[in-house]
Amino acid sequence: MTTENIHTELPVEEHPLPPFLPPHARLLMLGSFPPQQKRWCMNFYYPNYINDMWRIMGLLFHNDRNHFVDEQARCFRKESIVEFLQEKGIALYDTACAVRRLQDNASDKFLEVVTPTDLPALLAQIPQCTAVVTTGQKATDTLCDTFRIKQPSLGNSAPFETDGRSMSLYRMPSSSRAYPLKLERKADFYRKMMEETGLL
Repeated sequence: MTTENIHTELPVEEHPLPPFLPPHARLLMLGSFPPQQKRWCMNFYYPNYINDMWRIMGLLFHNDRNHFVDEQARCFRKESIVEFLQEKGIALYDTACAVRRLQDNASDKFLEVVTPTDLPALLAQIPQCTAVVTTGQKATDTLCDTFRIKQPSLGNSAPFETDGRSMSLYRMPSSSRAYPLKLERKADFYRKMMEETGLL
């Protein structure tokens, strides 16, 4: 049996969350795909308690890495996060709508994209959006394949077009702790991007 045949016998996992799209969003942040639900501490994006996305945002916008963290309950403050995203005009989704997990973990390296997200259709729903951020390598690969653009270097941006709109793609380091960079250094990359997009 070939490796390909083995993979097709694995279950296909559909995306468990709807896109989070504030109608006035100016920035769309795209990950690859949520972790397995057993790793969730809330029913929202970046739900793994050991993922640092919401600590990065707390550090950038409130100078407090734990602003969105409930340390006692070991979870994130979903209502505060949603309010923050709506206020700032930040949309969230992922570059895959369906995947196979080739191993029992959350690593992008072992995700097989079965159905890529229809990114032009997603962006059509947020017409004020001018920038897209990919928060990991798999997401960057998928987006660049979709729009046939060359990947920017880490922390930088590249222009692209969709339906006549001029956009910028920002490539950010993963907020996963598996990515070997201190939280504060990751926050520096995100700070530069947020400043350039006028959100900070």
